Amino acid sequence: MSGATLYAGSVGHVRYTTPHRKFAYRLWMLALDLDDLDGLARRSAVFRHNRPGLIGINDRDHGPRDGSPLRPWVEAALAENGLAAFGARIRFMTIPRILGYAFNPISFYFCADADGRLGAVLHQVKNTFGDQVGYLIPVTTASGPIRQRVAKAMHVSPLFDMRGQYDFTFTRLERRFRMSIRYGAESRRMTAVMALDAMPATDRALLGQLARMPLMTVKVIAAIHWEAIKTLARGARFHREPKDSHPTIVRGDAV
Repeated sequence: MSGATLYAGSVGHVRYTTPHRKFAYRLWMLALDLDDLDGLARRSAVFRHNRPGLIGINDRDHGPRDGSPLRPWVEAALAENGLAAFGARIRFMTIPRILGYAFNPISFYFCADADGRLGAVLHQVKNTFGDQVGYLIPVTTASGPIRQRVAKAMHVSPLFDMRGQYDFTFTRLERRFRMSIRYGAESRRMTAVMALDAMPATDRALLGQLARMPLMTVKVIAAIHWEAIKTLARGARFHREPKDSHPTIVRGDAV
């Protein structure tokens, strides 16, 4: 789908290692043309780009996180990995800033060529320690579910060590967006599932989501910590954050 799109639904997590845990919560995300952030801000009374507002995108929350534009960062990652042709059209999907606060466990850059053919997805992953890594993975299928795999390169949760890989299975950005992220080493350790439905990101729709979940970004990070506390109380092992630096961009593989 083109234009500014709001995707609303739920995300669920299942922990398969002892202690077993399962939880879910509601959320919504925005999918935006990366070249139209300022245009959307001009057309909207609600959305802002790099300015304070009810709902917005601030460049310093993403990419190089220095306030510079996001497109050059994505283009450089694509070029360094032989995927430069897919920097023509970039759709950015993320949880926006809400009432000035942002936290995004995962955001996506859907990268397509001039003909609109999706050729790569850059998965921008953050943890609660302030770290970030980008998993850049080609798309080799013209239709149907997209399947990708990448080795874990950043400490995300203190309740897992650094072993293992991520297997992504997800749809394109259409009327429904579905994603499954399976994390495992020798066996499956955790699965996250996202189920979101699309609607135009009109001011009315944005204000509706704001009214339903005014503290959504705070809720996301609070839920992460609350579930970690409960899992630790049930006997999970705590793994200290590795001190070694991690790469900025990691290349994965289509499956």
